Amino acid sequence: MISKFYSKRYVLVSLAVLILVALVAVPVAAKAFTHGIVVDVDGEEYYLAGAPDGPDGATDIPGHYWVQAGPDQLVGKHFNTGPFGAPQWWSSDAPDGEYLYKVHGIIDTWSEEKAAAYAERGYIHYHELVSVEDGSLHPDKVVWLKHTARTSFTLDGGPHPELSHEVTPGVDFEFIPNGSTPYTP
Repeated sequence: MISKFYSKRYVLVSLAVLILVALVAVPVAAKAFTHGIVVDVDGEEYYLAGAPDGPDGATDIPGHYWVQAGPDQLVGKHFNTGPFGAPQWWSSDAPDGEYLYKVHGIIDTWSEEKAAAYAERGYIHYHELVSVEDGSLHPDKVVWLKHTARTSFTLDGGPHPELSHEVTPGVDFEFIPNGSTPYTP
């Protein structure tokens, strides 16, 4: 009799924990990755500089989909597609549409010290933020990006095919390394 009571109680407690986990996870899961994301930076709306290649003229980095993960962070997925769905735009040997990188972005200012510190952690590339209101660049902030490869491939396309290199799973410390180039809006 006691064991039946405890097994029922165990099932009920387990069910309650699963329901609680599901309720807590829903807000995170409800955030969809978006191409052409609009980012809130200090109360102003910005988008990432890139090609106007998405639905309704959305401007973004080709093949990238984003979610804002906090006031100063983005999480992205980088696929092997280009502007207007151009096939195998980033890599000639990875399948078309392949999920190449998970991307983490930190919205912050540029300085020599920050460029060096971010580079050590894999944030060797940055993108400009463009004002939704007037098309101007943010006066001092950029999005520092770290690309972590999910598979092996040759990065031999994209906007800079001259920076071609072999990629293996892990942080790609060679992904369009513009981080040491001063940001001058």
